[in-house]
Amino acid sequence: MTIAIGAHVDQTDPLAEAAARGTTVVQFFLGDPQSYKRPEVRYAGGAAALRADADAAGIALYVHAPYIINVAATNNRIRIPSRKLLQQHMDAAAEVGAKGLIVHGGHVGKVDDPATGFDNWRKAIEATDLKIPLLIENTAGGDNAMARHLDRIAGVWAAISTADGHENVGFCLDTCHAWAGGIELSEAVERIHQITGRIDLVHANDSRDSFDSGADRHTNFGAGHIDPDQLAAVVRDAGAPVVCETPGGADEHIADIALLRDRL
Repeated sequence: MTIAIGAHVDQTDPLAEAAARGTTVVQFFLGDPQSYKRPEVRYAGGAAALRADADAAGIALYVHAPYIINVAATNNRIRIPSRKLLQQHMDAAAEVGAKGLIVHGGHVGKVDDPATGFDNWRKAIEATDLKIPLLIENTAGGDNAMARHLDRIAGVWAAISTADGHENVGFCLDTCHAWAGGIELSEAVERIHQITGRIDLVHANDSRDSFDSGADRHTNFGAGHIDPDQLAAVVRDAGAPVVCETPGGADEHIADIALLRDRL
């Protein structure tokens, strides 16, 4: 099995970025990842042209939703705008022909019952028109996070599995987040499969920080604390497309992809 390995790139011309890295899979934002502003397609010909050109070039596109989305929140001023923004990015990602929209698991407040966050996830799935797969990503830290620890991921999955549209919800496994979040990489794929039944995308990243640090700081392969062979084992076991969210541009990504490919 040949696993597609690509990278997170600038959104202006993702196809040129894919060509520069010699890959057939890229991920990008549609707008500012730290803003509640509507998504924007910066590709010269617009959404329709990006979709057509990507199809013609055989490039798989993935869109990462803004970091600020937190549909689990108990605070209405966060949860309601988050749901609206999620739908907007879902619509825009579908327009460009993306294979999936990746969103972080979010969190509830320090004193909140996690079960409230689980149910808020269920409500969000039922409230969202999932035109393409929505891929929930595990996170590295945060107080009362919904997707840092395996038991919380299980809580989210149990809740959303009862929602209409749950079959369009998948999982994105981030290796840096798992490591920093305290999930043993040697068992991460097996445990996630037991909980969700699927891994749709892998974010392959080394970690600048130690195991269970709670710090979300990516670095290039071999420059951090994760054994590159362990990274490769996660990728191999998951068997899903891979996006490297490592620092740098095309040259650094080419080196990371080559290192990972060598170990596969």
